Amino acid sequence: MTTNVLAVLGAGMQGTAAAYDMARFGAAAVRLFDHDGARAAAGADRINALLGRAVATGAALDARDGRAVTRALAGVAVTLSGLPYYLNLGAAKAAIAAGSCFGDLGGNTDVVWSELALHGEAEARGVSVVPDLGLAPGMGNTLAACAMGRVRGARRVSVRCGGLPQVPRPPLDYKLVFSVEGLTNEYFGQAVFLREGRRVEVDTFDELEAVTWPGMPPLEAFTTSGGTSTCPWTFEGRLESYDYKTIRYDGHFAKVKLLKDLGLLDLRPIEVLGAKVVPREVFHSLARAKLAFPGDRDLVLLRVTCEGADETLTLSLRDDHDEATGFTAMERTTAFPASIVCLMMAAGEVSPGAHRLESAVDPERFVAALSQRGFTLVEEHVARA
Repeated sequence: MTTNVLAVLGAGMQGTAAAYDMARFGAAAVRLFDHDGARAAAGADRINALLGRAVATGAALDARDGRAVTRALAGVAVTLSGLPYYLNLGAAKAAIAAGSCFGDLGGNTDVVWSELALHGEAEARGVSVVPDLGLAPGMGNTLAACAMGRVRGARRVSVRCGGLPQVPRPPLDYKLVFSVEGLTNEYFGQAVFLREGRRVEVDTFDELEAVTWPGMPPLEAFTTSGGTSTCPWTFEGRLESYDYKTIRYDGHFAKVKLLKDLGLLDLRPIEVLGAKVVPREVFHSLARAKLAFPGDRDLVLLRVTCEGADETLTLSLRDDHDEATGFTAMERTTAFPASIVCLMMAAGEVSPGAHRLESAVDPERFVAALSQRGFTLVEEHVARA
């Protein structure tokens, strides 16, 4: 059954993949917008070629121009933002003004709180707003809610997630699978967890732990920012603990920590040969060239563990680059979950207003939609002795 017209702001890697999934699973039409009109048109052409029908269109749009965005979204049932996180609030306001439901790929919890403050405006317009719909935050949070619903007396939840190259290569055993600015942003600041039933702030790039995964070499995980999103607030008083860590190949942590300790990821400008230079921007420029590895394939690992009164439930997912469509594992696991929630909004399954993801959607319906897209969720129960 087809839904209404949907739109995606941003025709980059994730935006194009989301628009493809929307069109594949029910959107009558998808409008793809980008500041680069040629990129939007190319994304639409790719979608139409993959699906064998003319369902997507692409056009230029300056997402910083709220009035222009509102005009472009006329008649759109649901809009997904694949824009940089700092443009999401403005995009949400423009979508509400257009009478369009709204979601985004998130990543910055402060921006998410500002979007959630639009609840009254969204409710008055009869539209729903649900931020943070990507991988982590996003799918990881929804699977946490799913696990909590399946475990009696859920007490502790941990989420571990990482996008990795299938073949690790020097210098960092890492391949850029999304923006390098987003990567380094996650490595700094504070993470918000639940510990002993209370919200706490934990330093990022800390609390290193070993991770094992079937068929994978040794892995490690450590604290990063943004992954828990609003879950610590939502589950405070219900859970004893809730935390999130990012998975990397063993040794990545020590290499990046050396860069941090040397100051090569600092934001404060330094003087070099008479010029002011921001060390992190130098790293970004080098990383874009040194960590791209064109042609290399990626994979994504996601594991949610929920400990209850008498059992522990683990939900695990591995996804790999899709040779048939050319979409990377990171594109699939970020964009497709976002599309699922947008299609739920288009179908009227999310009430008007602005909502936290973990309480906005039916997690079992979400898991069923993942299965339709070929994701295999491995469920493991261990009874408490």
